Amino acid sequence: MQDITLETAVAALIKRVHAPQTEELPLLSLLGRVAAEDVFARMDNPPFDRSPLDGYALRSADTTGATADEPVRLSVIGEECAGAFFEEAVPTGCCVRVMTGAAMPEGTDAVVRQEDVTLSPDGQSISLPYALGHHENYCFAGEDVKRGVRLVERGTRYTASAVAVLASQGYEKASVYVRPRVALASTGDELAAPGEALAPGKIYNSNLYLVAGRLKELGFSPVLLGILPDDPAKAAHVLREVEADILLTTGGVSVGKKDIMHQVVPALGAERIFWRVCMKPGAPAIGYAMPDGKLGIALSGNPFAAFATFELMARPVLRAFEGCQVTALPRRHVVLRDSFPKESRGRRFIRARVEGSEASLPDQHASGTLFSAVGCNAFLDIPAETGPLQVGAEAEAVLLMDYD
Repeated sequence: MQDITLETAVAALIKRVHAPQTEELPLLSLLGRVAAEDVFARMDNPPFDRSPLDGYALRSADTTGATADEPVRLSVIGEECAGAFFEEAVPTGCCVRVMTGAAMPEGTDAVVRQEDVTLSPDGQSISLPYALGHHENYCFAGEDVKRGVRLVERGTRYTASAVAVLASQGYEKASVYVRPRVALASTGDELAAPGEALAPGKIYNSNLYLVAGRLKELGFSPVLLGILPDDPAKAAHVLREVEADILLTTGGVSVGKKDIMHQVVPALGAERIFWRVCMKPGAPAIGYAMPDGKLGIALSGNPFAAFATFELMARPVLRAFEGCQVTALPRRHVVLRDSFPKESRGRRFIRARVEGSEASLPDQHASGTLFSAVGCNAFLDIPAETGPLQVGAEAEAVLLMDYD
C-alpha cells in the first residue's frame, strides 16, 4: 500500500499484532499495566456498618426532644476503636464511644460527634443537646463497593486508585498482559552520539533519545541499538538478530541516496505493509512485517516528524500489543489562542499545548525543529484543504498523555 491514510496504516499494523501473553504480578507491579481479565469484588466494602467519625453510637429514638435547654442524658457503657468489636447489644438509654471506622454496635443507628456532647466528670454519661435522625452519621456495609461489582475491566490500565481498590478487597496480585519488547535504532552516517566530538557535517543523534525517552515515559524498557550505518546489509543484520516484538527506527525512509530502509526491508525477508502516509510531517514512514512475527515501523528522520509518527502511528500499535481495549489516542475539540498562518493542502499535524478547551501554538513548526515541541502535549489534526487558522478557530487535538 502507498499514499494511504494514517488510520489505514495503523489498522494494517494492528491487524498483524499477535495476541499478548499474560502474567500475574503483585499489586505494586500492576501500575501502568493493562488488565488481562475482569476483576470482581469478593465482598462488600466496607464489610460492616461503621462510624464515619469520632463520637458516640446510640439509638436515634433515645434523642427525641433533645435541646440545648433540655439535653438528653445517655449512659456510656463502653468504647470501641477501629479494628475492635463491641460484642454487646446496646440497650435503650445507653451509648458506646466509637472512633472513626469502628463497627456500629448492635442496636445503634446513629452517631453524635464527640465535640457536640458534654461528658460527665466521671465519664459515665453524656448530655446531648439535639436530636439525631435514623442513620445520621452512619456508613453502611457495601457503601463503597458491593460484592460482585466489576472493579477492573479487562483491557484497561491499572492506576494507583485501581490497585488500592484491589487491596481493599484482599487481592495480592492480578493478571496483566505482558508488555511487548521494543527495539530502537537510528539510521544515518551523519549521526554522532552525544559526548562525541562533532565532525564537520555531522549532527548529534537526538531522535534516539526522543523516542527512547517517550517509551520510558510510557513504561517500556526499549533495547537501544544505537546508530545503524547507511549500509542495508549491516543494518538488516542488526535488526534481524535482535529479540523484540516491534522494531522502531528513525531515518532512511525517503527517496534520497542513503535512505536505506527501502533496501533493509527486503533484506530482512519482510513484507512491506505500506510506504508513504497522507500526513505531514512524517509522510514517508514504512510499515513492515517480518517472517518471525516481528513488526517494524521505520519513522522519518526529521526530529519533529519522528516525534509525530511515533505518537500517531507507533503508539496505537504499542497499545494493541499491550492488550488495550482502546488503541487510539484521546481527542478533544479546542479553540486556538494563536494563529497558524500556513495553508494545509494535505492533512497536517502541528504541535500544541492544550489547557482545558484551548490550545496554544509555538512560533516554530518546521519538521526539522524540536525545541518548540518542549512543553507541548498535543497535536492539532488539520484536515487537507484548510486555509490559515485564525485566533478563535476551532480544531481537533490529539492528546499525547494517557487518560485510560
